[in-house]
Amino acid sequence: MNRIEARPARGITREVLENDAVRAAISENHPEVPLLSNETLRASMEQTLEQRPVEVDMQGVWLFAYGSLLWNPCIEVAQRCPARLYGYHRDFRLKLTYGRGTPETPGLMLGLVPGGSCRGVALRVPANVLKRELMLVWRREMLTGVYVPRWLTLKTPNGALPAIAFTVDRSHHCYCGRLGEDDTVALMATGQGLLGTARDYLESTVEHLDSERIYDRRLHHLRARVRRYRAGGGSFVAR
Repeated sequence: MNRIEARPARGITREVLENDAVRAAISENHPEVPLLSNETLRASMEQTLEQRPVEVDMQGVWLFAYGSLLWNPCIEVAQRCPARLYGYHRDFRLKLTYGRGTPETPGLMLGLVPGGSCRGVALRVPANVLKRELMLVWRREMLTGVYVPRWLTLKTPNGALPAIAFTVDRSHHCYCGRLGEDDTVALMATGQGLLGTARDYLESTVEHLDSERIYDRRLHHLRARVRRYRAGGGSFVAR
């Protein structure tokens, strides 16, 4: 069976996460990719909850959405609000040969890296279903260990808000640093795998940031260049 035949239907959905189908698809299509066990994921989730700041109440836990969690959370969300995270910014620093890439057509994914600030949305997971819902988040974000879950403080219209944010693990082998812009554009334009294409990920992120009235200049610029690259038949054309 080839790589694409075992892809989860419709990409990542709640049903896919509940059935642990991302793990199954990556295991079948990319047996070389090490995956964290469900036991390891649950232990990571429990440890993160144990480290919650004392000011976190019992009404649930907030997550910081800055990429796909923004437009496809797949979990129960009781409340959402605009938020800004200082000290980190989103960028394409993860070069993946699985998910939205393959060894032949690698793609790039967003992560939070140190420096600057990042606008996004805070999502509150209700307390009565907290561990069930967070386990789905961990299966989605932490399956290959490319992120480090951290408690960070968001600035919101209602004041400071402690939240879990998934930051890039710069020791992970998928971390590629900030690539040159031409390389970034080429990988975003051509990357594709069992979860879809890198360019669709970029398009959806920009679209939903815009819908939240969050203008990300760099992502808009990259989207425009990716569109020109593809319109030029896979080559860089004059602006």
